[in-house]
Amino acid sequence: MADANTAQQTIAILGGTGDLGTGLAIRWARAGHKIVIGSRTLEKAQDAVAKLHEISPDTPAEAMENADAAAAGSIVVLTVPAAHQISTLEHVRAGLTGKILIDVTVPLVPPKVGTVQLPPEGSAGKRAQEFLGDDVAVVSAFQNIAAHLLQQDVEIECDVLVAGNKKEARQTVIDLISQAGMKGWHAGPIANAAAAEALTSVLIQINRQGEISHAGIRIVGQGEH
Repeated sequence: MADANTAQQTIAILGGTGDLGTGLAIRWARAGHKIVIGSRTLEKAQDAVAKLHEISPDTPAEAMENADAAAAGSIVVLTVPAAHQISTLEHVRAGLTGKILIDVTVPLVPPKVGTVQLPPEGSAGKRAQEFLGDDVAVVSAFQNIAAHLLQQDVEIECDVLVAGNKKEARQTVIDLISQAGMKGWHAGPIANAAAAEALTSVLIQINRQGEISHAGIRIVGQGEH
């Protein structure tokens, strides 16, 4: 698997055209990592990099088609809609062997995105791990973060639950989360990704009913015994 040392990684963000991918690119580039933005076509990836530079002109990033981006990354991040999760993984699979894949997929089913609707596999993260096999360490994270806040120079009042079958891979992702200005927690095996994925719909309901814009979670009890 990829080296647990997160210094100077090449991080490939597949589907990096949305708020989440853009925000992570900004924060990880600031921490010293090389960023590759992937999309279905090179042209779309170039458009995403141009959008990124409009938001953060000082963030260097290279545009590639998804398969090339996956091959280039030492760590790969999947930020596509749930409907495109497996088709994207099928396209980039050859470039993922021996690497960590950070899967941020949330299985929201419009129009009822405020209702928990997990896939038959139990979670999107577990679905990705089963599809890719043991040669790829799938780590599920970032499902509960308000994506637009990542693009801003603000403290994000939300912790990150990190699920994956390999503890070393989870720790690598937790280190990256820290470098992006957040707190990550070991949440156990990839099957436990179901909790964070389901919680997204709960937070959407809280946003609606509480009339707030970015409900989040915090793990409390640190230092208590």
